[in-house]
Amino acid sequence: MRGLPLAAWAYVCGVVALAAGLIATSSFAEIDWFVLAVLAVLFLVCDSAPARLNLARARVSMSFAASLASVVLLGPAGAALLGFCAVVTGQRFFAPVKRLFNGAQLALSGFVAGTVFDLLGGDGFDAEQPRWVEGVIGPFLGALVTFVVVNLTLMAGVLLLSRQAAPRELLHESGQLAFGCLGYGMVGLLIAGLWPGVGPFAAVLVLLPLFIARWAMDQAYAQQQAHAATLAALCQAVETKDYYTRGHSERVSRGSVMIATEIGMRADRVEAIRYAGMLHDVGKLGVPTKVLQKNGPMTEEEFAAIQLHPMRGLEIVREIGFLDEALAGIMHHHEKMDGRGYPMGLAGDEIPEFARVIAVADAFDSMTSTRSYRPARSVSDAVAELRRCMGDHFDPVMVEAFLRALERDPWTPPDPVVLPDDDVVETTQQDHDDPSAPLRVAGDPANDPAKDPAGDPAGDGVRPGDGARR
Repeated sequence: MRGLPLAAWAYVCGVVALAAGLIATSSFAEIDWFVLAVLAVLFLVCDSAPARLNLARARVSMSFAASLASVVLLGPAGAALLGFCAVVTGQRFFAPVKRLFNGAQLALSGFVAGTVFDLLGGDGFDAEQPRWVEGVIGPFLGALVTFVVVNLTLMAGVLLLSRQAAPRELLHESGQLAFGCLGYGMVGLLIAGLWPGVGPFAAVLVLLPLFIARWAMDQAYAQQQAHAATLAALCQAVETKDYYTRGHSERVSRGSVMIATEIGMRADRVEAIRYAGMLHDVGKLGVPTKVLQKNGPMTEEEFAAIQLHPMRGLEIVREIGFLDEALAGIMHHHEKMDGRGYPMGLAGDEIPEFARVIAVADAFDSMTSTRSYRPARSVSDAVAELRRCMGDHFDPVMVEAFLRALERDPWTPPDPVVLPDDDVVETTQQDHDDPSAPLRVAGDPANDPAKDPAGDPAGDGVRPGDGARR
């Protein structure tokens, strides 16, 4: 929370003041303090061990269960008081200001949810005549959704004002967080339902399923991290063949995600294209290093080896089940809209959407990165080249989406690569990813302006009619 902008500080102070005012002006005459004490203990135990999600900075507190139980058992004021317990959370790594804000926003969420529960005709459980459907379940669901919406909205406010996240990024992450919050919140209904029969033991009974759920989410998180480590290892193996491509895969992945998000892809497809961007050049592992690092014109056989790298990439990763649609992006990211790409010569809408996205990000990063034979081009020059190649080389929809994304999230070109002093590193004078620096193939008139005055408008060293065809 250090270094917050003034607007963010004002927002935090406003949320804390509003929560304190609601608690100070509420009536606690009808609150069962024993119930509050038991739920407070459950709240603190659960809050000390949040569940991790497959998001960079997201965790879901299991204390949602206690908070939603308090909505039914204690009413708006009791739910607000319980939420404020987050100030003394077991997560000691939180700064005092962050703990105070968390307590305040949970207090507000509980109070508003409790009010909605009452307005919808919610009743506490009666051990003799429980009114499950009309008296509890319906109002509880309304209160649960309200609690989650208020909670995520208040959190989004401070993240936006502190410039820690962009609106589109928050929308994507909030959707995934909401499912975890709703799931843990439903356990609150179980606590409230058991309370009339077993009393405080209701809190104990739900601890086991709660921590089993947390364990399951941790396993999913660990599996996701293992996937990421596997992909990173593959990328590193590719990049050891050419020092000048260090970091290229990560940047293509980031650019692909920018485009995918801009055109409104579903969250699961955005995640898949992130993987595809990371692994788009994994097929280089099957291309001889001497071919990748060759300085002079290539023979037709060497050029054919380059053209086969997307297919080799597919062969390497096709058995990795979670890649799914990403495989099509890896296979076809060198196809061109006019059908002169490789490996299959697909054209237009025949090219998978993932491949059309990756092609733009791949070319842009290549042009804005330093190579052994030239310095990095400026972002403006690379943008101009993308525009020049729209329609023939790139899908205009993907190019325009990328340019819109760049306006919101400027691209920072990588620093020039420093070669190691203790080794002799061969570097190529060509780049098959750069549309403005074509590969040179021996005997190809496209490489000799005197023999081919028209040149190659797509900048790929392949004349019209060349390349594989179906």
